[in-house]
This record gives sequence, structure tokens and C-alpha cells, in this order.
Amino acid sequence: MRTFGRHARLAATAVVCGTTLALATLAAPAQAGTGTAGGAAGRSAERAALAPGDGWASTGSGTTGGRAADAEHVYTVTTWAQFRAALAKAAGAPSIIRVKGTLDALSDEQGNTRTCADYAAPGYSFDQYLADYDPAVWGYENPVSGEQEDLRAASAKRQSAQIMAYVPADTTVIGIGGDARILGGSLQVRNVDNVIVRNLTFEDTYDCFPQWDPTDGDVGEWNSEYDNMVVYGTTRVWVDHNTFTDGRHPDSEQPRYFGRLYQQHDGELDIVRGADLVTVSWNVFADHDKTMLIGNSDGAAATDRGKLRVTLHHNQFKNVKERAPRVRFGQVDTYNNHYVAQEADGYGYSFGIGFESRLVAEKNAFTLAAGVNRAKILKKWSEAPVTTADNYVNGRPVDLLAVHNAGIPEETLRPDAGWTPVLRTAVDPPRSVPRVVDSGAGAGKLR
Repeated sequence: MRTFGRHARLAATAVVCGTTLALATLAAPAQAGTGTAGGAAGRSAERAALAPGDGWASTGSGTTGGRAADAEHVYTVTTWAQFRAALAKAAGAPSIIRVKGTLDALSDEQGNTRTCADYAAPGYSFDQYLADYDPAVWGYENPVSGEQEDLRAASAKRQSAQIMAYVPADTTVIGIGGDARILGGSLQVRNVDNVIVRNLTFEDTYDCFPQWDPTDGDVGEWNSEYDNMVVYGTTRVWVDHNTFTDGRHPDSEQPRYFGRLYQQHDGELDIVRGADLVTVSWNVFADHDKTMLIGNSDGAAATDRGKLRVTLHHNQFKNVKERAPRVRFGQVDTYNNHYVAQEADGYGYSFGIGFESRLVAEKNAFTLAAGVNRAKILKKWSEAPVTTADNYVNGRPVDLLAVHNAGIPEETLRPDAGWTPVLRTAVDPPRSVPRVVDSGAGAGKLR
């Protein structure tokens, strides 16, 4: 069997939705703790709706989440099993789910810790997987197949059944206090409407069983599943004052096999498959590779064209390698965000210009270490126009488009995304963005 070492984590039972947990205890509107998002301030925050004019999610009737919840549909949860049971109970009525403390997604119903090995299907061996699919044996021409790949997939299915949590329509999920955390879980906002997620830290959603794909690129890659949060086919979503991080298992500490990073993390927040009318505000996205994907396929025109309208404002992107965001199809407004790259080696790009995208990037601030090439702030993936205006780099105004086109002429981008955002509330001057965002963004800072 594979030795999981420091990657050992919790979880074993795959069926929590069928838990016998006494939901009556969840339904009681337990008293919130003191501090941020607690007490009177917390009760106000949990019933808050997105302000009019605050980004795409304010369009039409706006985003209210569980604001209309009655007392029977306000839940306070302290374990992952309780959380998933409350989500199931919430379906069909406006609901508020208050998260208190750490919810460890890889623990069983009794809160017992488990490791990745507990998910492994009988007969699966990571050592044997490496031996079978070593490029010296398997090559790079064909995707992996056979017994060990089948067993890896079965193992991954076990993990998936445990760590996925599905948010129903008309729901607010909010952290109580400054330390509410979802550890190792994947919040799924799929094919519903009107959801609010606030004041939570999403940490270390990692894949116990990444797949080796020898056909990915010239020398293959390890690919993982599980975003910290995914908005899939959903309309009217407000994601506010959360922190997304790899936490205690950063990519920098992962091993390499077949000469490639053993990648156990996917996205921090992905918005895909016809999702629409989303506002992402005052969050921290930290220490990650593939941070935010808006639109996941060039071939998804049937579902994505005319949708994927997203506003990003007052977010901090700190030491993220790429996708902040990468965009296909959508009209995406990014303003007043702070991008921090403390090391040149860890920086790939910030704005990915993809197929039929219409990105507007205005009044953002970049704090870049020496050696970070400013021309790489923009990355051309497909032919699409982009609007950039009044952005600052290290305290000075920089024309991002001109710098990109001069520095990387083989990736010349066209100006003018063809639309002008109007759904903005308070807009700060870009010079003040680092101070404003760094002091106010992230979980535990909700007022």
C-alpha cells in the first residue's frame, strides 16, 4: 500500500446524507458566539442581502440567500456530518446555515479521524500505480488504463462521496466568529439559484488520488479533482469575506513523480457550466496554483455564451500562480482587487484572456517582487479583446495592455472588451487599494 505520510488525513464513510443525525437539534436557532459574525452583528450579517448595484449578482431581484428563513430553518453546525445534514434539510425553504469552528470534511459521522488509506479501494497500491505507469514502461502516447487506474478511480469515488457538500437554493452559509473553517471539503453550488456564502475559511481541499495523464503536455501531468468551491450552472451567487488557501499542505511541499509535481489541489473558486450573475467581493485567495476558472471549456458555447457574468472587487490574490481569473465567454468586471506576488519564481499570470471572453480590468493594484515581469500580468489564451484602465503596479500607473503587447508581441491582445460596467458601488482609487483591501478582505473581517 501507498505510504501517505504527511498527506494522511481524515475520512472513511462515504454516506453522510443518509445519516441518522437528529436534525431536530440542528433546526434550533442556537445562539451565535461573540465576535465577528456573532451576536447582534452576526444576526444582521446572516440576514444580509447583496446591496443594489453591487456587481452582476445584484441584477434583477438581486441575491438574498436565506434572508427570509424562519426559525425552523436556521441551523448552527459544528461538524461536517451536521453541515451536510443541514444542507439536505434546508432544501425547499429559505435557510441560514451557521458554521461554528472547524468542519473537517474527512472525518466520519462521529468525528473520528481517517487517512487517505481509508479511502483506498482493496487492491489499490500507489507503488504499483507508479510502477505500471512509469513513462519508461507506459510511454506518453496513451492515457493510463488497466487494473491500478480502475482501482485509483474507485478510490477517488469514495473520497468524492465524503467531501462534497451541496448547497440548495435560497440559502446563506455563514461562519460564526473569526475562526469558522471548512477543512478538506468541496462546497458545490450546482444548478440552483440565490446563494450567499460568507465569512468562511476554505482550506486544503486536496485529492488523495490524483491521476497521472501522460498525454497532458509534452511530458505528462498529475491532475487532481475538487475545488474548494464551485459555482456550476447556478444563478445569483454572492461570495463575500471568505479566505481560500491550501493551508498546511502547500504545493511547495508536494513530492514529484515522473519529474512532475504531484498536484493534489485543483481550483479555489471555479465558476462554470452556464453559471451567471455572480459577485465575488472582499475575499482572500492565497498560496495556490490554479486559482479561479470562469468557463471551463472552449467548446461550451451552448451553455456559456451570454452567461458567466461575474464581478470581482476588493479581493486579495496573494502568491497565486495563475487564473486570477482565467476567463472564457463571460463579461467579467475586475476592479479594486489587490494582486501580490512576493516571489518571481511562483508567478505565472493574473488575467487569462480566453475564448470569447470580455474582461474589464480597472483600478486594480499590483504589488510585485523584483523580477516579476509586468508583461505577464495578462496572458493570451485565445483571440479576444480586453479593457484595461487605471491600474497601478508598485504604486505607479501602468498601461497593462501596452506593456503586455510590447513585452510579449507573439501574444498581442486587442483593446476594448466592448462593454462598460455600471454595477459598481464604492470604487476606490487604485493607489489606496492595497491598504483598503488588505485591511478588510478575508474571513474574520466581516462587519
